[in-house]
Amino acid sequence: MNTRKIFVVVAAAAGMLTLGVVLPASAAPGDTAATLTVSGGSLSITVPAAAALGAWTNVVGGGTISGPLGQVEVSDARSAAAGAGWVATVISTAFTPTGNPAIAASLVSYTAGPITKTGTATYTANDPSDLTGVTPAVTATAITGDNSATWNPTIHVHIAGGTAAGSYLATITHSVA
Repeated sequence: MNTRKIFVVVAAAAGMLTLGVVLPASAAPGDTAATLTVSGGSLSITVPAAAALGAWTNVVGGGTISGPLGQVEVSDARSAAAGAGWVATVISTAFTPTGNPAIAASLVSYTAGPITKTGTATYTANDPSDLTGVTPAVTATAITGDNSATWNPTIHVHIAGGTAAGSYLATITHSVA
């Protein structure tokens, strides 16, 4: 037997095994469908914690004191359907002093002033003249997608002549739906 032929055959077989290990395996490409979910956010309102509307010196005929309430902002991240809307409402308690008659909420009015907007919507300042009950302050209509509105309302309080001196406190509440 020829040992040289056996060596060549063994060397050739070893080379084929080495090539098989060195060469990359070939596989068909694969696709993966990836999904994610986006949920609608919320409709929310932020308001100032406190406001000083100013000081009034009593006069016989009475008058109106007006002062800024501070920034009110509605943020709408609901991804609402085109044409949707929201209404920001306001109500006030009476302005009550310690031990004296109150100034009724019917004598409190609200002017929204300029509205700064983000997104697509039509905003209307309703400027209610009586805050006894829940009443629209700002209305958004024709919404498309997310939006926000910011305004700095002026609160007007009619003070009758002869109103007792003192500090008067009321709670002005905003909500949005």
